Formats: sequence, structure tokens, C-alpha cells
Amino acid sequence: MGEVIDLTGDGGVLKTIMQRAKPNATGPTENISVVDVHYEGVIAETGVVFDTTHEDNSIFTFELGAGTVIKSWDIALRTMKIGEIAKITCKPEYAYGSAGSPPEIPPDATLIFEVELVACRPRKGASIASVSDEKARLEELKRQREIAAALKEEEKKKREEAKAAAAARVQAKLDAKKNHGKGKGKGK
Repeated sequence: MGEVIDLTGDGGVLKTIMQRAKPNATGPTENISVVDVHYEGVIAETGVVFDTTHEDNSIFTFELGAGTVIKSWDIALRTMKIGEIAKITCKPEYAYGSAGSPPEIPPDATLIFEVELVACRPRKGASIASVSDEKARLEELKRQREIAAALKEEEKKKREEAKAAAAARVQAKLDAKKNHGKGKGKGK
């Protein structure tokens, strides 16, 4: 942690992971592009917090790639996983730049955001077919694993039955020899 990753190759969007996601965490994809985040935005040059969801513990929701957030967020959030917290430093050309900057943010300001990816999901009205297809694929894999496990269990049971039958035959032969031997001795 603490390693600075240049996401744009020109230093325009830098990401530093503050808290890693759990190993099995997922992140946004083409089909799962709506994200929920907690964040705090600071003007790098002054240290002034200009926006935050922490004061009221709210969640900010948006769709990646829809043009509803600054460019650096579209770039950085695609690289994150649920539960990850990252510091995103963005140069003006990847933030608000000279056009559309809120009045409290100078147009040439570098912005630093601490962002936590809380959740991601498919957008409403999206072709859920791909999500449904993925669920169906996972269900089929689960079903195949269950069948394979049942077959292995059945094979194991057959082997145990065969062992038990073989042991019973051996024991029967031993018992027959013992009884046969006692019978001969009595007759003499």
C-alpha cells in the first residue's frame, strides 16, 4: 500500500491505495457499471475540503462512462474493487478544468479525493441478459460440481461396499477353515 499508480500515463490521474479490498472482492465491469461511493474532495493547493459524503454519511451513486462525473473518477473507479479506499489525485484537465468548475474550485486546481467503493451493480433498464447469463452460467457450474461430487461419493460408497464384501468373503473362508479343521479333529 502507498504505491502511487499513474492511471493515465501522463501523471494526470494518480491512485494510491489506502485500504485494499478483500481478495475475492469484485469491481465494476461493462455490465455492472453503477457504483456507490463515499468520498472527500480536497483542493491540493489549499487543503480545503470542497465536498464530502462523510458529514452526512451519504452515498454518491453514478454510472461509470455516462459522463456524469469528472474524467478522473471514470478512470480511477474502473480500477477499484468493493471495499477498497484510494486517494485519487487529478490534474485540472482530468477534473473540472477551465469549463464547468464549481465556484469554490479554481479552474487550474489539482484535486485530491479519498474514495471508497461501497458497491456496484447493473444500471436500471440495462440489458440484464448478460448478468442473467452470468448467473445462469454460475448456477450451471454449481450444478455440475454437485453432480461430480455426488458421483465421487457414489464411487467411494461402491469401493467401500466392495471392500466390505471382500473382507466378508475372506472372513467366511477363514471361518470355514476353522470349522472344517475342528470337525476333522473331533472325528479322529
